[in-house]
Amino acid sequence: MSKKPHTPLLDKVRVPADLRKLPESDLPQLAGELRAELIDAVSQTGGHLGAGLGVVELTVALHYVFDTPNDRLIWDVGHQAYPHKILTGRRDRIRTLRQEGGLSGFTKRAESEYDPFGTAHSSTSISAGLGMAVARDLSGGRNNVIAVIGDGAMSAGMAYEALNNAGALDARLIVILNDNDMSIAPPTGAMSAYLARLVSGRAYSGLRDVGKKLTPYLGKRLDRAITRAVEHARGYVTGGTLFEEMGFHHIGPIDGHNLEHLIPVLKNVREHADGPVLIHVVTQKGKGYPPAEAAADKYHGVNRFDVITGAQAKAPANSPSYTADMAKPWSRRRARR
Repeated sequence: MSKKPHTPLLDKVRVPADLRKLPESDLPQLAGELRAELIDAVSQTGGHLGAGLGVVELTVALHYVFDTPNDRLIWDVGHQAYPHKILTGRRDRIRTLRQEGGLSGFTKRAESEYDPFGTAHSSTSISAGLGMAVARDLSGGRNNVIAVIGDGAMSAGMAYEALNNAGALDARLIVILNDNDMSIAPPTGAMSAYLARLVSGRAYSGLRDVGKKLTPYLGKRLDRAITRAVEHARGYVTGGTLFEEMGFHHIGPIDGHNLEHLIPVLKNVREHADGPVLIHVVTQKGKGYPPAEAAADKYHGVNRFDVITGAQAKAPANSPSYTADMAKPWSRRRARR
């Protein structure tokens, strides 16, 4: 059995409220300790590894900036939710993942108040978040709703239906697009981070609001012209997107592993967003564990493995799987019955 990682900062964090007491300068170390704890835990239980490693910094940043569980944080599918579980009061049970009587491999409402939505099928996070945002508005609440969805899950029609409805309602909803496969426009360092902060902050939001406030005096035609001019100018800075056309304020792409980039953008959105916002975050599957970085597909879901070598234990022999059985000729399947 491997020796447990040294985690002095993580040992101080039982719930996100503890995390928010730390200075920002400690967060990179905390993220490193969280990654080491995740690797060690999954090496003993098996489970989904690559996606969780890719969102360690994003998880830290979200719980640091937002007031969870009052602010609702929804993870699409749940494959990437293990770091979230460690930071939300379940670290002492993390080595029971997917075991009988242990923690679920997905988010589960009955398991924690930090899991506001139970996930199983993909592409449901935005529609769930929109429902929570609408309910919040109807009840006069002011909490934030954040949905984290991967680029794969974003390919489903349900996600776009939810985006369309959120844009039409002008709902105050934050969507994090976790792009962990390939980015059409990858981040380019400090300049990309600066532009993301620029368009997420008060200056740009204030410029958009000018047109709205002038409408009663200047008329809708001039208001539309001002709005088009602002969005056109923004297109020169970050590029127009499909999400903008659907009514979302689009920010990014930004480096999802750089906390100095992530946290200012999330704070700006928390303070100034008054409608639907999509933040495009680029991450790497398996980040921080060389075997998983080298073969992300093999480390998406793993058996128990040796942390040093990355070698996975062979799965125990079981009865034939449904997939394997269905691949056999019909006559052989009938014979088994």
